[in-house]
Amino acid sequence: MYYSLAADAVVVFHLLFIVFVMSGALLVLRWPALVWLHAPAVAWGMSVEFLHLYCPLTPLENSLRIKAGAAGYAGDFVGHYLIPLIYPAGLTPSIQIGLGVVVLTVNLIAYWRVIKRLWRRRRAA
Repeated sequence: MYYSLAADAVVVFHLLFIVFVMSGALLVLRWPALVWLHAPAVAWGMSVEFLHLYCPLTPLENSLRIKAGAAGYAGDFVGHYLIPLIYPAGLTPSIQIGLGVVVLTVNLIAYWRVIKRLWRRRRAA
């Protein structure tokens, strides 16, 4: 039971990390100090997408599921609703690159606004 809960926690953390990578720049607009957490997260997320790297959370989750005696995700909320968001069916290298471009675009726009705001503040001072 504990291994199953730990695997579910890994999936939730994985999803939250993905959401942070994709939209964390919006938080940086509000709290600029978050850039020190967000920029490395974006670098890792884009590396995984563009270079087709294997995220270490995936084998961790799988090993926890195996230790829990489970082979699949059927039967629980996390497995039914969150797993398809993180690991969609039919995910191809082209789709991964497209997702990476979306992440890059969203972050470039948000960071451009952060830099523009800081530049205006320095000119006004």
